[in-house]
This record gives sequence, C-alpha cells and structure tokens, in this order.
Amino acid sequence: MTEHACVSFMLIKDGEILVEQRSMTKEHDAGLIAIPGGHMEPGENPEQTLIREMAEELEVTPTDYRYLCTLYHLTTETQKIHYYVINSWEGTISAQEADEVYWRELSTANLDIGSDRSAVNEYFRVIKTQPDFFVA
Repeated sequence: MTEHACVSFMLIKDGEILVEQRSMTKEHDAGLIAIPGGHMEPGENPEQTLIREMAEELEVTPTDYRYLCTLYHLTTETQKIHYYVINSWEGTISAQEADEVYWRELSTANLDIGSDRSAVNEYFRVIKTQPDFFVA
C-alpha cells in the first residue's frame, strides 16, 4: 500500500479542540469525528500544506503554530500524518469540506481516529514535560 503524506491541525483554545464531522461523501473516514487536515500536494512541505489546508477547510490562516508529532493512520490508504498545534489564527472558522466543525473539551474529545487520539495524548505528554513548548 502506498504511503500518503498528510497534515492535521489541532486548533486549541481555552482547553478545547476544534473537531470535524467528516462528510459522508469523503473517500477516507467518512462520517467520523476527527481532527481536521488533508493530503500534501506534490512539491509541498508540511508547513505549506498546513497553511493551504487550513485555508481550504476552515478559511483561516495560522499565526502561531508548532509541530507536534508524526503518526500513521491506516484507512483505505496508509496515511503518514504530521500533526501541528495551532494556538492562534486569523479569520473566522467556517466548515468548507466537513459537514460540521465544533469545539470539544480537549481532555474528552472522543475522536474516532486512533492516530488523532494519540496526537492528543502526545500534546498532553509534551505539555507536562515541556510546558513552555507551545508558548510563542
């Protein structure tokens, strides 16, 4: 199975994370509750993908972000997902590709995708060991 590079973005605000209800028409993970993200295009690096995908999916631009980790997600394809934590952004969040986006308590987000749950756990692990890591 071919590996596909992806980027997911964890928008975090006041102890909550923005999640999406994926569209039932999506090729991968249709209908699931997930951290928003998308596939890297040929020639893009992860940060370029982050900025493009946030604009396409949410109509916002990140202004303060940090790389968190890279995890694999096995769906109908093998996805190598680069996770970023977004502490601030410009624009008003608007779901463009998902059925819905909404805020959930970070500690109880109940995400459907295992790698997303692992990324949230990694966020808490890094915050406990390096609390200044996410401070701009």
